[in-house]
Amino acid sequence: MYRSATAISRSFLPRAAYSLSFGSLSSITLSVSPFRTLSVSASLSVSTTQHDPSSAPIPSNKTNTIGRWKPMCLYYTHGMCTMLDDPAHLEKFNHSCSEELRVDAAELKNKRSQEFDYFLVLDLEGKVEILEFPVVLVDAKTLNVVDLFHRFVRPSKMSEQRINEYIEGKYGQLGVDRVWHDTAIPFEAVLQNFEDWLAQHRLWGKEQGGHLDRAAFVTCGNWDVKTKIPQQCTVSKMKLPSYFMEWINLKDVYLNFYKRRATGMMTMMRELQLPLLGSHHLGIDDAKNITRVLQCMLADGALIQITARRHSLEKVEFLFENRIR
Repeated sequence: MYRSATAISRSFLPRAAYSLSFGSLSSITLSVSPFRTLSVSASLSVSTTQHDPSSAPIPSNKTNTIGRWKPMCLYYTHGMCTMLDDPAHLEKFNHSCSEELRVDAAELKNKRSQEFDYFLVLDLEGKVEILEFPVVLVDAKTLNVVDLFHRFVRPSKMSEQRINEYIEGKYGQLGVDRVWHDTAIPFEAVLQNFEDWLAQHRLWGKEQGGHLDRAAFVTCGNWDVKTKIPQQCTVSKMKLPSYFMEWINLKDVYLNFYKRRATGMMTMMRELQLPLLGSHHLGIDDAKNITRVLQCMLADGALIQITARRHSLEKVEFLFENRIR
């Protein structure tokens, strides 16, 4: 029997309160093109150990002016931090994303009006089942990050032994396997949390027919929304939510705007002269780096439009004739 996300219980409690890594930097200058720079504040995530995440090295980059940064508490991103009254914890870990990836308004001279008020930058992790579901909410007018949604996802069809092996291989090397085990919840619950979050921002509601309002998903490729989410919904025995019926493949917009082909996030960042911040293939880091690409494209004057629309589980219409295949 298939269930909708809204039919799932919302009651999940943490098993521990041990905070691991993500960080924020003071303002840096990122080169966007040979002719100008885009000044932003950016988050920095690096691989860390479970014993002392603050000891991890910061990647060197000549264009960065990096002050002291604090890793973000990942229990906080899951709403599970129990140490908000601990001064030592607050001194060591960041608990706010409001200043991350902030864009200088003076750099928006080429920005044009958009069809949407907000963009939801999504980058899933997990080949067998979804393991991580991060979304960065970007204001289309200011280009600033409004909020961040982040959940680790516990597979439903894998044995505990296989899950442990999988997570050790995937997240152990990044130092976030412990926080994954402590916070991961089933996919159905993740979507329930996500719908609550969307509703908080007035971007979704049942009265709207379950579609997004004034917002659109932005992905680096079609795989996330076209393939993986429907697969996971089938595995989790739930209906595909109607807000996953259309999306923006940033690679296709990039191709048509800059007239050059970029096969992935790393290529786009290299061509825009954006240094990689954090760990590639850690979903929350990749979502933030894709956000930086989106910010640069918006500042350069790109029109960010829907590139794909789903008519059924099997039929997807691609709206750009010139696209990455």
